[in-house]
Amino acid sequence: MRTLSLWFEAVRPRTLVLAVAGVVLGVLLAAARGPVQWRTAALTLLTAVLLQVLSNLANDYGDSVHGADDHNRVGPTRAVQSGRVGRRQMLAAVLLSAALAVVSGLALVWSAVATIGVPAAVVILALGAAAVWAAWAYTGSAKPYGYVGLGDAMVFLFFGLVAVLGTSYLQTGGFAALDALPAAAFGLLAAAVLNVNNLRDLAGDRAAGKLTVPVRLGARGGRAYHLALLAGAPTLALAAALLDWRSVWQLLFLVTLPALAALQRQVNARDGAALDPLLKRTALTALAFAVTLGVGWLLAAGA
Repeated sequence: MRTLSLWFEAVRPRTLVLAVAGVVLGVLLAAARGPVQWRTAALTLLTAVLLQVLSNLANDYGDSVHGADDHNRVGPTRAVQSGRVGRRQMLAAVLLSAALAVVSGLALVWSAVATIGVPAAVVILALGAAAVWAAWAYTGSAKPYGYVGLGDAMVFLFFGLVAVLGTSYLQTGGFAALDALPAAAFGLLAAAVLNVNNLRDLAGDRAAGKLTVPVRLGARGGRAYHLALLAGAPTLALAAALLDWRSVWQLLFLVTLPALAALQRQVNARDGAALDPLLKRTALTALAFAVTLGVGWLLAAGA
């Protein structure tokens, strides 16, 4: 039981909310245009969660190798950093999670090939391979892109655009150009979760040479950047609604504005370890935003 508890902690379940939220939004946007392919939706969700698990385990391994996780770490103790899991064990777990993600991804493409066609299936497989690489290379590779400040861009791309638009495409076999705005909106909130993490770890990352956005901009600049992320999401969602107005239901996401404002106030008021609880709150708020945004479009389609 202790071993199971240890690995459960290592996969960082509170971050898996983001993987779920992007898929949920994509399915809801697709449902506004037609019936849901439930088997494909379930496999999409499983693949997304496995990719997030891969990323979290690879991050545990990579930060221990590159020095960002040491005895001075501010956030929760990591499995390798604490000595409870050896690097070889963690690397084996990374490889296992990658293998599971690949198997799930292949099953997903097979499930959707009748809807999307073989050429598109090849493209989806290529995107899946890129997602596996991105999950590993964030901190696990010899030259991790997370250490040069590109983590936010990759989170925006894969959690936002790829997750939402890819999920919708797997459901319908086509793209709705306007879906790019809700996808980008959610991508900004996913980046905000990473930014909370990076603001918390600012001092340690600076000492380790990990050039995250807050390290590059400083604490004040990192908080201003956070405001841009939190404000940008509802702005893009509102733009999408106004460009294709159907019903007031499309404004349902506005119920999350007080939560977003509260998160910004708390980020402005906290430093270091005090920021840690905001990771979960930001992820859950991103989920609420995704659900209300998607449900709003679904209800508007039936209005």
